[in-house]
Amino acid sequence: MLNFAVGPVPSTDEIRALGAQDVPYFRTPEFSEVMLENERLLCQMAKAPKDSRAVFVTGSGTAAMETVVTGTLSSNDKALVVDGGSFGHRFRQMLELHQIPHTAIELTYGTPLTEADLSPFDGQGYTAFLVNLGETSQGILYDADLISRFCKKNNLFLIVDGISSFLADPFDMEALGASVLITGSQKALACPPGIAPIVLSPRALDRVANIKAPFMYFDLSALLENGKRGQTPFTPAVGTLIQINKRLNMIEEAGGADVEVAHTAAVAQDFRERAAKLPFDMRLVSPSNAVTFLHTRTYSAKHIFQVLKDEYGIWICPNGGTNADTSFRVGHIGNHSLSDNALLVAALFDLERRGLLITRE
Repeated sequence: MLNFAVGPVPSTDEIRALGAQDVPYFRTPEFSEVMLENERLLCQMAKAPKDSRAVFVTGSGTAAMETVVTGTLSSNDKALVVDGGSFGHRFRQMLELHQIPHTAIELTYGTPLTEADLSPFDGQGYTAFLVNLGETSQGILYDADLISRFCKKNNLFLIVDGISSFLADPFDMEALGASVLITGSQKALACPPGIAPIVLSPRALDRVANIKAPFMYFDLSALLENGKRGQTPFTPAVGTLIQINKRLNMIEEAGGADVEVAHTAAVAQDFRERAAKLPFDMRLVSPSNAVTFLHTRTYSAKHIFQVLKDEYGIWICPNGGTNADTSFRVGHIGNHSLSDNALLVAALFDLERRGLLITRE
């Protein structure tokens, strides 16, 4: 199967080969070395400030989001959260659940964040800013420089969900003044799901030290303390962490994060050029390199997904909610080549030729 989802995504042969091996025992010096190297490389690729730390939550990206919300924010905060899609909305739900005072910046789904959206909140006593930088559900990448300027001006604690955008879109944690970066193993890291890394700046570490987490499992203090010796409080997804180590080393050997981002950008641009004459509308206002959002006009997106899967051996990424039958997404992260794009676009043109683009009900 050709996989154009946005997670899990295609892995390289080297990563898949590691997944075929037995998972080793992990309370060993050898595994600790792997974990310490993972932390060093992740901080390096995030361009994190000096003395930043990284921890690895065993769970989905949502697990890391909740770990950060409960481990760095409190009832004394007054947070702003960007709600422009299902993943930004998830941050909002967590703030509500954990009773963190907050205001949502509500965007029309599929539109970028602008200066006009931020200006009403300038100088209003907010303390934190949460954003899903790449709102994958909508194919939108928010303007990181705009957010950075606003947060620096207002001295806001900036939490960035980069689960889909990290290593796909440019990101410089120190330059942006971001205090926290969240990502996921199944996205541009192109490993199996199950690990959600978090990078924490010194400013974030100070907050963690002064907040008692309401969880045993999602406790940043425990993760940080155990991480000093290259370990975790509880049994982690050992095999996936070993695969992450291989993947991070491969990225470093190929030239680092910037080279990986450039590759993904080239794959995305190639697809968009090939797909320009398809009978769909691409959302290209502030797009992420990670994904292209396509509106299917009058055609059934669900039917397109089904036929591509069953007859062509291709997965695209379906949407949910009100977008479920009106749009789909094509992912560009993971082990993709330009020839993969050619096969997908040829299949979509073939659907049109065969009269298999049906009008939705």
